[in-house]
Amino acid sequence: MLQSFLIAGRVEAGCDEAGRGCLAGPVTAAAVILPPDFSNELLNDSKQLTERQRDRLRPIIEREAVAWAVAMVSPQEIDHMNILRASITAMHRALDQLLVRPEAILVDGNRFYPYHDIPHTTIVKGDGKLMSIAAASVLAKTHRDELMRQLDEEFPQYGWAKNKGYPTPDHRAAIAAHGASPHHRRTFQLLPQPTLFD
Repeated sequence: MLQSFLIAGRVEAGCDEAGRGCLAGPVTAAAVILPPDFSNELLNDSKQLTERQRDRLRPIIEREAVAWAVAMVSPQEIDHMNILRASITAMHRALDQLLVRPEAILVDGNRFYPYHDIPHTTIVKGDGKLMSIAAASVLAKTHRDELMRQLDEEFPQYGWAKNKGYPTPDHRAAIAAHGASPHHRRTFQLLPQPTLFD
């Protein structure tokens, strides 16, 4: 059962990201402030939900949230700043867009850089513990998946509509066959390292 708040009566923004382990596409983050009475029995860590369930939740969260925002950091920026900094930068960009200023920030994971003077709490597996972080995980994932499906129309050879840029065997085989696209992260190991026995 997800908690509604870490501290009741406080305006808390939940933050989470999607696409951190991908070989292609941006890392995407969302920030969500939910109303005190928000409840949805389907809401959970986005990784525990099916694509259909996430797509059902997205419009509910966007409609009922006090405020929400989604932001992205491009593959080129990821290559420039590293994936940890890029993930936190995406969260900061999402927070920048919120129309309501939170009193506290709740972040999935164990790393975050201070955001202005707003206190933050990092929570390992927070997307399975707190509603606002779970809601952020759903928005980050669905917005990123939507973009990857669009990019798949431009670069169908990589199978992004299906693999969403993650390092599946088929995705790596496509990179080996076609080379990297402008949407691939050049600092990531796009192809498996050869072994002595290859």
